[in-house]
Formats: sequence, structure tokens, C-alpha cells
Amino acid sequence: MAAIATGPGKTPNLLKRLLARPTSAAGLITITLVVLAAILAPLLTAYNPAQLSIVNRLSPPSPEFLLGTDDLGRDVFTRMLYAGRTSLSVAFAVVIVASLLGITLGLIAGFFRKADAPVSRLIDALMAFPDILLAIALVAALGASAFNVVLALGIVYAPRMARVVRASTLVIRELPYVEAARALAVPTRVILFRHVLRNITSPLLVQGTFIFAQAILAEAGLSFLGVGISPDIPTWGTMISVGRQFMNSAGWILFYPGLAIVVTVLALQLLGDGLRDLLDPRLAKDI
Repeated sequence: MAAIATGPGKTPNLLKRLLARPTSAAGLITITLVVLAAILAPLLTAYNPAQLSIVNRLSPPSPEFLLGTDDLGRDVFTRMLYAGRTSLSVAFAVVIVASLLGITLGLIAGFFRKADAPVSRLIDALMAFPDILLAIALVAALGASAFNVVLALGIVYAPRMARVVRASTLVIRELPYVEAARALAVPTRVILFRHVLRNITSPLLVQGTFIFAQAILAEAGLSFLGVGISPDIPTWGTMISVGRQFMNSAGWILFYPGLAIVVTVLALQLLGDGLRDLLDPRLAKDI
């Protein structure tokens, strides 16, 4: 199991090992640049993402407007940078919510035998629905807002994290050092956090990168359908939704946000694959 592959103390050179592999290095460098571009948005552009300029409506890419303007004359490059802030922040928050819910459910199901069946059935029931349909249903029930989108997507992706934690916990709870801790009457919460959770950080880290990528796609999908974050807040999904109306006459409005999503998700997938290969000893032997 990857769950018991490596602890935090066994990977001091993880960053160096990641950079030594071309694919994972490309993913790490790319996602770092994307995050820095979003954080440094005010320094990279002189425009306001909400600034209207009807006279410059649908202007093609030029030295003045690097990626052109949209139907309201807003600079596409500027909106892409600020949209990246929103999309990445929402996706990161989704990872946090999904991790908290998933780790809790997974530890309960994997460590406590009586709770395994009901919790596992709940996880299976949630995973039976397509991600986007379940997310739409939850957002429709909760209301469209950034907080509710994060909560809905966190619930959607929590079962994936829970299954990883449960499978890992089922193995670790039978190991001698856990049995010894239980025999010495060590409190259950201490066993869970000190002996179980600390030994499954590697697969959780890998799963978190994949959920990050999926959350970006899901948020973009919800925004594209108009059931996600308010259209007043720039996101890559809302930019694509606006751009589809001008696909033939001003394709740059749709193309560049779509390219940003593709590049970011691909970078996260490459990074996740690299982490999985390095942190799983069965795969690491072949590297």
C-alpha cells in the first residue's frame, strides 16, 4: 500500500527528486508560475479587471491589449490574471474541505470496525453520482455563492479522499506498533493522529493534487453553466461562458481562459504523477 510507503521524515530530498524528473519538474514549475501570476496580478497589469471601455470593445490582441478585449472592452489578460486568483483560491479551499471531510470519514471507517459498513455505504452512495451533477444539485440547494461552491465541491470530492484514507487505515491498524499502543491504553485520538494519520501523509498529498485539478475543472464547469460563482467575479469558467457567444468573431475571449485551465490542470496532473511515483516505494524502485 502507498499508505505506509513513506513518512514525512523519509522524503527530505523530495523537491530535489521532483526537479530531477522532467515531467514532474515541468508540472511544478508551471503551477508555480501560474500561482505567482495570480498573486502578482496588480503588478503585471495596469488595468482594472472590471474597467469598461466600450470604444475598445472586441479589440484583437495588440501591444496595448496583449490578449485583446471582451464584449465590454475589458482587458482579457487582466481578467485572466484576476480570474486565476478566484479559480485557484476556490480549488484550494475545495481541497481543504474535501480533505477534512474525507480524512474524518476515512479514519472512522478504517479504524472502527462497527462504523465501517455504514460509512462505506455513504461513501459509495456519494460516488455513485457524476461529480458535476451532484455539484449542481448541491449548489442549487444551497444557493449560488463562492462559499457554497466550495462546500458543494468539497462534499463531492470528500469520498475520494475518504476511500484512500480508509484503505490505508485498514492496513495500518493491524500493524504491531498500533496494536502495542492499544495494548498500552494509548488514547484512540492519539493513535489516530500520531500513528495512523502521520503515516498516510504521502497518499493524501498525491490525492490532494488530483482533487485540486478536478476542482478547477468543476468550478469552471459550474461557472460556465451559470450556477457557480457570481458572474460579477471573474473566473476562467465565466470568461469562457462569455466568450462562446463570440467564438467566430473574437475567439481570443474564449481561447486564452481555456488555455489557462488546460495548462494548470495538466501541470497539476504531472506534479501528482511525479509525487505518486516518488512516494510509492513499489514505483520508486523502478525509477
